[in-house]
Amino acid sequence: MHRFLQNAFVFAAILLAMHAVHAQTPDTVQMEDLTWTELRDAVKAGKTTAIIPIGGTEQSGPYVALGKHNARVKVLAARIAQALGNALVAPVIAYVPEGSYAPPTSHMRFAGTITVPDEVFEKTLESAANSLRIHGFKNVVFLGDHGGYQNDIKQAVVSLNRRWGGSAHALVPPEYYGTSSEGYAQILRQHGYRDDEIGTHAGLADTALLLAVAPQMVRTDELRRAAKPGPADGVYGGDPRRASAELGRLGTDAIVARTVEAIKKATGKQ
Repeated sequence: MHRFLQNAFVFAAILLAMHAVHAQTPDTVQMEDLTWTELRDAVKAGKTTAIIPIGGTEQSGPYVALGKHNARVKVLAARIAQALGNALVAPVIAYVPEGSYAPPTSHMRFAGTITVPDEVFEKTLESAANSLRIHGFKNVVFLGDHGGYQNDIKQAVVSLNRRWGGSAHALVPPEYYGTSSEGYAQILRQHGYRDDEIGTHAGLADTALLLAVAPQMVRTDELRRAAKPGPADGVYGGDPRRASAELGRLGTDAIVARTVEAIKKATGKQ
């Protein structure tokens, strides 16, 4: 009986130790939350698609925080990776072209916006992708949340694929940005919202998408009390005051679904 209890105790201790080891490995698709050995093992186990989310640090009117694009693309990239099942998400690239600072143009006219030259941005994308390829990723997917640098991403993808010669594949699915912009605008029109509400920057569409993923970044109380903001406030062609998380989820669900389908098609994973 004594030996039985002793063996049972040892067995229980082994189980607890195994549980502790497994508990230390987080259930995440975010590379920055993994150790290098955990990432190495995940790639060996088949997670060979890397997603590089690209945001931006820019003004989005008086009622939306500067990190809008960064927060949005991080959440959506994670959802896309989870749906794919074979993907991991790199850290968000937050410094992107936002205009000139001598003299200030575009969003650089507003406090808090940070810009980098196009050539620096493209080299950053290429360097990140080359790093991931070295570590065993076969597909590198760029998801750009902001319209101003879409051509830069395309140029980086062309350059990477030319250099890689088929040993890996870089891609930028147009469905991601296309759905977050005009695609989402079409959804909102179908629900009775006008173009002068939807807007092109910091309007109803932009604000609703952020409310769906990071509501703490929208100053909703101030927004509801405000007069309609305009270009002088950093809001272009829209009115964010009727934005809601419910409306935003119509857009985020569409972005995720269409982008997942596009990536599967491009990588041959159906």
